[in-house]
Amino acid sequence: MSISPGSVTSQPHIVLFPSAGMGHLTPFLRLASLLLSHNCKLTLITTKPTVSVAECTHISSFLSKHPEINHIEFHVPPMQHSDSISDDPFFIQFEATSRSARQIHPLLASLTPPVSAIFADLVVANGANKVAVDLGVKNYVVSTTSLKFLSLMAYLPILTTSDAAKLVDGAAEIEIPGLTPLPISSIPPPFFNADHGFTATLVSNAKALPFCNGILMNTFESFEPETLSAINNKRALSNLPSILPIGPLETYGLNMNGQTRYLPWLNDQPAESVVFLSFGSRTAMSKDQIKELSDGLERSGYRFLWVLKTKKVDKDEKEDLGEILSSSFLERTKNRGMVIKEWVNQQDILGNAAIGGFVSHCGWNSVMEAAGNGVPVLAWPQHGDQRTNAEVLEKAGLGIWDATWGWGGQRLVKQDEIQRKISELMTDEKLKSKAKSVGDEAKKATGNGGTSKNTILETIESLKQNVQTVSGTHKN
Repeated sequence: MSISPGSVTSQPHIVLFPSAGMGHLTPFLRLASLLLSHNCKLTLITTKPTVSVAECTHISSFLSKHPEINHIEFHVPPMQHSDSISDDPFFIQFEATSRSARQIHPLLASLTPPVSAIFADLVVANGANKVAVDLGVKNYVVSTTSLKFLSLMAYLPILTTSDAAKLVDGAAEIEIPGLTPLPISSIPPPFFNADHGFTATLVSNAKALPFCNGILMNTFESFEPETLSAINNKRALSNLPSILPIGPLETYGLNMNGQTRYLPWLNDQPAESVVFLSFGSRTAMSKDQIKELSDGLERSGYRFLWVLKTKKVDKDEKEDLGEILSSSFLERTKNRGMVIKEWVNQQDILGNAAIGGFVSHCGWNSVMEAAGNGVPVLAWPQHGDQRTNAEVLEKAGLGIWDATWGWGGQRLVKQDEIQRKISELMTDEKLKSKAKSVGDEAKKATGNGGTSKNTILETIESLKQNVQTVSGTHKN
């Protein structure tokens, strides 16, 4: 459908409600930037306190850049560790936010102009849906993972009850009717325990998916075509609303401290000569694994930029590089590598001509950033949705992975294995060609007339039309 920018002047008021962690916050801020560019009024709900320093810093910087956004700090009653099976601070915050989500009602009911729609994270879908019904507004879920993994979460209410036998030891795969089976090894360990706080939270909120107006996805049609077609054509999970792919979402370009430290170095490196290694905002790698990785990286002989983390939560990071990596390694590689512990703008790095490959945990934001830039990926999934994401990435032609490496910490991946896969990543011309094709498809999807751009424009247009209808009713 063709939409002219000036066809509707009514401004929809959209409430954005992300959950804990940079992996969830980042796509919401990118979506916010996109919506602002299309004349939408926005209210951003953020939970207080945040789990990580990075979340707090990014929220503050983003709001400073966009003072037109109405900001609501939602004070989430803390949960005691004893109330949850999990000791993961992000899982605990997911539970706490999910339990409290319905309490946003009075905060939204008094907003002016009135709210047109709520765009909520899956983790708060149940509460957000009830508030949307009470307010008489539309409700969309924003999924922060792959469509394949969303399908698994949507199936969880059945998988943890009537189909629980599928999770018993010995089964090779999980079959969601109408979709390609998932290897049992890609199912996150918490899902095998229906009483686990994270699993229970997802089950509760997945039950709300059929009642929302649509599911906005940071993906694009040609990246996950089979799953998208099966769901939207009602061959699988027929109770779900339309899947609306709007990705890859573009970065929102904040000026963060230390952001440019590595860029001058990258700019001095030959084209496609550098391996970029980053394992996300929540991955803490053991010192033994860091040692194997550093040795494998050095033996590969390639230039590298490595973002290193040893703690799950950034505020707990106390050690400097000299305490984690040997001084001899840093000395030997100082002319061809850089190791940093600070926050980086991955989009800027992946868009740099020097980058030839990306060693990634396969958090979905990282996958979409690699796809948008056509950079080949060596997938090294650590937890959560990441093994499923790695499977999607490989099938799309964007990367490679070795499923025998297991979950993060499941086994020690040796230096020779790492060296071999990094060499494959950097020398496989067929892989590079496929990754560039994925990048071309991503750019086409988000460009004028592209499928992702048309989808977000049509979503906004429907909300604008609804505003006109409501205002017209009030005038009469």
